[in-house]
Amino acid sequence: MSVTAINTRNQFKGSIVAIHRSPVMSEIEVETPAGIISAVVTTSSVDRLPLRIGSDVLAIFKATEVLVAKLS
Repeated sequence: MSVTAINTRNQFKGSIVAIHRSPVMSEIEVETPAGIISAVVTTSSVDRLPLRIGSDVLAIFKATEVLVAKLS
């Protein structure tokens, strides 16, 4: 599947502003026009892609996932 085949409502363009690494899993923070989005991925994926602070990325959401945002 190509990225262009994904519904645009399920993706946000942004850049990585933080990476919190641990031995197995890492948290990636992506700054988008809608705000900061966090994703938990394997640390091996961070290394293989390679993801770095400042990298331009696309945050893609699956329909089965839930995003929770606290309102003021």
